[in-house]
Amino acid sequence: MQRFAFVVVVVLAASCLSQQTQAPTPSDRSREAEESSSHDTRIDISPPKDDAKNHPASKDAVEDLVPEQGIEVAGVQEFHPWNPMKALKDIEVGDFYFKRKNYKAALERYKEALYYKDNDAMASFRLAACQDKLGDKAEARKYYELYLKILPDGPFAKDARMSLDRLAKAQ
Repeated sequence: MQRFAFVVVVVLAASCLSQQTQAPTPSDRSREAEESSSHDTRIDISPPKDDAKNHPASKDAVEDLVPEQGIEVAGVQEFHPWNPMKALKDIEVGDFYFKRKNYKAALERYKEALYYKDNDAMASFRLAACQDKLGDKAEARKYYELYLKILPDGPFAKDARMSLDRLAKAQ
């Protein structure tokens, strides 16, 4: 039994030693540094063969977006980043301020949430509530309506409708 265990240990040790690779030499390392691994994962982004035939007006649609040499393109707008996780964190922080009745700070966080994720129902509803608390009834109405447009049967739809009715009666 002891001989069998000894043989198994020797065989396992020999197989482990045979699987170890030789460390790369300095010349191998410099060659690896010159080569990019991205060559293996290149993605073809060229248009399909029939793209011009299938979409004849596409060149006209983007023609004004392509800058000429040294000329800045008119009408091109910068896009803001879309980051739903940042928006979720902004809503969370906004809720923190809202619970402490710091409506101005909460308002800014809800606006920032809508910057990172426009048409977010929760941020819209909470922003409307902040605007309502701060006395800006027109903005409150706008964001309550936006919430109802996004989620007409959402969890706060009843509250939004009641708030809109209350705001309408106050005028």
